[in-house]
Amino acid sequence: MKKTVLLLAATMLSSMGFATVRLPNIFGDNMILQRDKPIPVWGWADKNEKVTIQFNQQTKTVKADKNGQWKVFLHPEKAGGPYTLSVKGQNAIALHDILMGDVWICSGQSNMEFHVKDVLNADKEKAASANPNIRHFYLPKDISTTPKADIKQSAWLPASPENTGEFTAVGYFFARTLNEQLNVPIGLIHTSWGGTIVETWISREGLAGSETFSELMKNTPTLNVDSFALVNKKKAAKTIEAIQGSLPDAATAATWSLENTADQSWQKMKVPGAWEGQQLPDFDGEVWFRHHFNVDAADAGKPAELSLGPIDDNDVTYINGTRVGSTNLYSADRVYQIPAGVLKAGNNVIAVKIQDTGGGGGFTGESSDVFVNIAGHKQPLDGNWAFRIASVIAPDNNVGPNSYPSLLYNAMINPILPFAIKGAIWYQGESNADRAYQYRKAFPLLISDWRRLWNQGEFPFYFVQLASFNSANGNSQNGSKWAELREAQTLSLNVPNTGMAVITDIGESKDIHPRNKQDVGKRLAAVALHNTYGQNNVFSGPVYQSMQTNGNKITLSFTSTGSGLTVKDKYGYIRGFEIAGADQRFHYAKAYVDGDKVVVYTEEVNSPVAVRYGWADDNLEDNLFNKEGFPAAPFRTDNWKSVTEDRKYSVR
Repeated sequence: MKKTVLLLAATMLSSMGFATVRLPNIFGDNMILQRDKPIPVWGWADKNEKVTIQFNQQTKTVKADKNGQWKVFLHPEKAGGPYTLSVKGQNAIALHDILMGDVWICSGQSNMEFHVKDVLNADKEKAASANPNIRHFYLPKDISTTPKADIKQSAWLPASPENTGEFTAVGYFFARTLNEQLNVPIGLIHTSWGGTIVETWISREGLAGSETFSELMKNTPTLNVDSFALVNKKKAAKTIEAIQGSLPDAATAATWSLENTADQSWQKMKVPGAWEGQQLPDFDGEVWFRHHFNVDAADAGKPAELSLGPIDDNDVTYINGTRVGSTNLYSADRVYQIPAGVLKAGNNVIAVKIQDTGGGGGFTGESSDVFVNIAGHKQPLDGNWAFRIASVIAPDNNVGPNSYPSLLYNAMINPILPFAIKGAIWYQGESNADRAYQYRKAFPLLISDWRRLWNQGEFPFYFVQLASFNSANGNSQNGSKWAELREAQTLSLNVPNTGMAVITDIGESKDIHPRNKQDVGKRLAAVALHNTYGQNNVFSGPVYQSMQTNGNKITLSFTSTGSGLTVKDKYGYIRGFEIAGADQRFHYAKAYVDGDKVVVYTEEVNSPVAVRYGWADDNLEDNLFNKEGFPAAPFRTDNWKSVTEDRKYSVR
């Protein structure tokens, strides 16, 4: 962050000591401040030091308290600029090119963190992105066991072909739509971290004061990072001892890529499958995997293609000791070309070095993603692979954002309070799917906690419902954690001044990070344009309202039908509906649109009592929309026991 510091005369400095007036790092050149609201400006100085703040035509003076802290509220300003903010004490600070507009917090996990440079048509989007009225501030990742006063250094950047690629994609496309419609500067404060749970974003006071988490927090002391590091060091040592005795030296680990390395005594792990759910819970570091496969004599020496699916986080991959590829992106599918002459008749070996820097680790795709293709013949490679630990992330770095409650609130929310904002957008929930039922309480708690701490009223809080993704083949027959998480998100709409973007139609069955972030941002913006800015636009797809049974048919009523219901199928077939009788066994249902209602039925259930729509991890086939193009939200009419109902948040 560039700050222009105007030093006063050396004689004044020498007579007044060495204290320096300082602003928090969220303030900087090119920033956008919230229009039409009191503007909080705060910082630090020497105790009792007089500080003068000037902005546009306003001047305020304040005296720092005994701890050297000070804060003023400037009067609201209309949209416009550019302006300069000046702060003077024993020294002076001048921040330039400041606009008044609307500021939105962008938070959540990896789908909010997902960059513009990785979206569909990314090069085209970046090239056309020049717009000084959209500005983005990235909050560097950080954790803390207690609330921090400031964040790490960063900068406000205007949208441009050089900058936009690193912006949050959802936030950028949200801002672009708002700016086009409102002609008002839009500022984005991007504070997100992939793979994080909602509880790490809630303050300790918020958790302790809630009925859901109060008992847990009574038994959860405030610790420091050094304590975490010691615990994690002991835990890692136990894991290594149980698996292989000790860590190898560098020379030994370097041989694990070679063809003739003896791996018969190595332990086995199922591939694909994240290692946290197997032998390496909470492990971050470097692990080697090896797998042997046979090649027919007729295929020996031929070029081939190796597919391993996505790997979390980074990998280097070898075939028979020859390096065939590497990738440093946890969401990317690994597809590597095996040159001619590498494969041989009989036994061949794959060696993959995986580096996990935090959160999930290992092979995270589907079994069908893992194969070798030789001359058009696919040979599956999924199954039990040998593995061995090469190294562990240094203990002082081995504390993750999910290690303890409130770590991200403390480091990435508290320091930017009370920066004035218009509202917040949120894309998170994937990491809470195992405890989806409890998310009914945890997510509304986050919203109320932030509103309480920001002290700016019930500001708008808009969020993205989970996209379609085949997490674990979940459905009505075997239970779907993702469907239950989506249901918890829908129920959170009972919190005042909230809104939800449904994106089941733009997910990707095999990629938890769908690349179409343009429509995600546009749908969030549609909610904001209607609810916050008072435009008369359709902003939601059909939402289940009620059901009526007549014989073996059920008639469903919906709200938010826009100008009418429609089905995205050239033959008019509606997909995604299921019906169950009193036995609670669901069957695929036929359905048709009847005016603003949908009638569902199946010959297999004579006395239906419940309907579900889109109740699956991967519900990409759902095709009921309104004519404005918004998809119907998944739902169920029953309240039968959820598969996640008994899963509760705990601190290990």
